[in-house]
Amino acid sequence: MDHEPSNILFVEDEEAHAELTKRAIRKTGNANRIDVLTDGEEALDYIFNRGKYADKAQYPLPGLVLLDIRLPGIDGIEVLKQIKKDPVLKKIPVVMLTTSNREEDICECYRHFVNGYVIKPMGFKQFEERIMQIDSYWMMANEPPSYGFG
Repeated sequence: MDHEPSNILFVEDEEAHAELTKRAIRKTGNANRIDVLTDGEEALDYIFNRGKYADKAQYPLPGLVLLDIRLPGIDGIEVLKQIKKDPVLKKIPVVMLTTSNREEDICECYRHFVNGYVIKPMGFKQFEERIMQIDSYWMMANEPPSYGFG
């Protein structure tokens, strides 16, 4: 099935990681829009179309959420919990993209139905390749249900 370009929400407070991620996604040629937010509270406002993100036409549901664990204010695990508790939003794939390799963090995320957990590689080239793999799988190969499903 052909995939329409979709937007990606990336919640990341490290500017260098955000820039590398945007560059890698552009290299895939999938024409996906990527919106980068820097904290958990803003991410929840975006996902739930609250406040300055209330316009659903301008801020449609993302086709993928990439989420860091360590964020200012509301952390990534709490954002994950809120997304997965909602009957419509829970269908959006959420992939944790983090430096944390702690088993406790990994288990906690999977307890709350994360769709994937990726540890950020240290090298630039490896990081770029990993982002391109994530984008290719979730935005091109994966076939999600429609948001109105069940």
